[in-house]
Amino acid sequence: MAENVQVIESLKPSKFKLSLPKSFEGFFLKVAGLSTFALRFFKEIIKPPYEIKETLKQFYEIGYKSFSLVGITGFIIGLTLTLQSIPTLQKFGASSLVPSMVALAVILEIGPVITALIFAGKIGSGIGAELGSMKVTEQIDAMEVSGTNPFKYLVATRIFAATLMLPLLVILADTLALLGGFISINLTNQTSLKLFLMNSFASIEMKDIIPATIKTFVFGFSIGLVGCYEGYNANRGTESVGIAANTAVVIASLLVILIDMIMVQLTSILL
Repeated sequence: MAENVQVIESLKPSKFKLSLPKSFEGFFLKVAGLSTFALRFFKEIIKPPYEIKETLKQFYEIGYKSFSLVGITGFIIGLTLTLQSIPTLQKFGASSLVPSMVALAVILEIGPVITALIFAGKIGSGIGAELGSMKVTEQIDAMEVSGTNPFKYLVATRIFAATLMLPLLVILADTLALLGGFISINLTNQTSLKLFLMNSFASIEMKDIIPATIKTFVFGFSIGLVGCYEGYNANRGTESVGIAANTAVVIASLLVILIDMIMVQLTSILL
């Protein structure tokens, strides 16, 4: 009799609960959290009052203070890419294609992706650490008690600024990368800036530039969203600030690469 009871107990539905591994569960929770966070951003960004002063401040903090780092990186990328391309193309007698090849590589892929990764490392970690420290020291709770909307003031302004400033930083990086390519070519073969620019843009069409520009807005939005999400939802304790900053960089960098892959596939299909 006792054995029959044990068999019946073992066959109860509660014994067959489906449990996901913690890694998968954490992944789905993260995706759901980011999606909800993004929907709340779109809701708050269109609802007055608007934090114009704080938004302009974030334009300065996120955009202007990143000009030097992005500019130097873009210049070095153009210089190095051109120096490496000249000997290779010379073997095939295609030295005249160097400006066009460099411009295509920089404007379509290298410029947006490398700038976005630098942006994720600098801005994503900075936002995550800043909001994380505010969360730990209960400054966000104090804003809620005082009647201020911390999400609109802290999150919406930073995501909006990141979305608009990254495309400008990419334009700066692309411009300086082409300047680096021009200097690199003049180290071996003297050419005018006008001729270099004409050869550079000879193979680039508007249908190539538009997708490359659109994805920079998506990169900026993703980086700002992840940085704010990790900082705004940081746990109590000082160690959570470092965790928020590190997680923001990792997830934002992965999103940049994933979004770039998706955009390339969509562009090849649609265009």
